[in-house]
Amino acid sequence: MIEVEYNLLLVLVSYAIAVFGSYVGLNLAIRVPSAKPGTDLYFWVALSSIAIGGAIWSMHYIGMMAVDMKMPVTYDLGLTIVSMLLAILFVAVGVVIVGRGPASIAKLIGGGVLTGLGVAAMHYTGMASMQMEGTMSYNTTLLIASIVIAIAASIAALWLAFNLRGNLQRFGSAFIMGIAVCGMHYTGMAAMEMHHTGEMMAMEYSHSGAFMSSIFIFIGSAVVLSLLWVIASKNAPQKATLVFGE
Repeated sequence: MIEVEYNLLLVLVSYAIAVFGSYVGLNLAIRVPSAKPGTDLYFWVALSSIAIGGAIWSMHYIGMMAVDMKMPVTYDLGLTIVSMLLAILFVAVGVVIVGRGPASIAKLIGGGVLTGLGVAAMHYTGMASMQMEGTMSYNTTLLIASIVIAIAASIAALWLAFNLRGNLQRFGSAFIMGIAVCGMHYTGMAAMEMHHTGEMMAMEYSHSGAFMSSIFIFIGSAVVLSLLWVIASKNAPQKATLVFGE
């Protein structure tokens, strides 16, 4: 089995984009409960799910590239796109379930479970997109743990999205969400067991290509999230309108 190594800088970069996306997403999602049915609702659901789901996806791919597999790795474009769509679509489903209508614990748990399963599906679809001279299997215990973390993180994220009062609270909660998202991802990565199937790589092999790709993903994601942040800052109310337990 191949012993992989992590680039600590890219791990930190993946956490940073998860935090930024969570913060922007929280500031967008608070418009969903009061949005008018139709275009207005679709607009805010789309923006919040792109911010949160897109950031989760970006964090995921940067996190994968943070791992040195000891061999060249490429990614299947089709599966990569599917993984991104899964993250965005399932976050949108969770936002609609929890953010519309009367609040209830059942809706929170149901929406969180669906969103968490979608995030887990995104992760393992992304893993399946990896193309390399190696076979991949998973430690069942850690795989299940990663799915449980994804569901718990999703429930927490949806609760925070519609229960926080004030920008400072949302800012602090974004760091917690970032930890939860990264916890799911790196638990899933720890579940991976890799075995080399081809000839040993040449000595000139470098992991620098993955590093540069990660930086490009980070910059692209940061630009998109910054634009969404501007929209959130100009339009979002100062507090959520849906509060569980009240």
